[in-house]
Amino acid sequence: MQKDLGNYRKSYEKSALMEDGIPENPLQLFQTWFYEVERSDGLDEPNAMTVSTLGLDGYPKSRIVLLKKFTHEGFIFYTNYESEKGRAIAQNPKVCLSFFWPNLERQVIIKGAAEKVPENLSDGYFESRPTGSKLGALVSEQSAVIPSREVLEDQLKTLEEQFKGQEIDRPPYWGGYLVRPVSMEFWQGRPNRLHDRIRYALQEDWDWKRERLAP
Repeated sequence: MQKDLGNYRKSYEKSALMEDGIPENPLQLFQTWFYEVERSDGLDEPNAMTVSTLGLDGYPKSRIVLLKKFTHEGFIFYTNYESEKGRAIAQNPKVCLSFFWPNLERQVIIKGAAEKVPENLSDGYFESRPTGSKLGALVSEQSAVIPSREVLEDQLKTLEEQFKGQEIDRPPYWGGYLVRPVSMEFWQGRPNRLHDRIRYALQEDWDWKRERLAP
């Protein structure tokens, strides 16, 4: 089985990324780009990002996770701390986040260290989730091998009866991570594959060094 994809080509021509038009702090540029993606058409979940970790087996692994908040400190997402990604982060907190926004021909690649957010922040976000999502966090022993789909659905039905009309507290194994960036690269597609790539690197004095990379 094979398929040649060599004829898949697109010319990127929607925008440019020049040094004289961007801020000194990359988080400000991320905010600008994110708001522009939100206002544009053609993308359902602009907060979908790839989270890459180094697994316990020594292999890197990437998966799509939803960004739930960004601040001047970094980027926050939520997951099961006992999942494969949670165990990988516990062993090696260095992670990579990447956003691909094809409708604006943009990428952002972020390197940083992940740390658990305070419990009250995880509690507050968990409380905001729909009941079904709360129960899903209780039902799923994330990343564990299970015998069938029916097992999950049966457990969900049991919990729906058990918690009918009751508050559902956040389980201690579920919560948020804050990724504090040390490097942020902004990629803007350009014609002839001469893309714009601007990388910000955090320095020891906490200022950001900005430099252009060859495409």
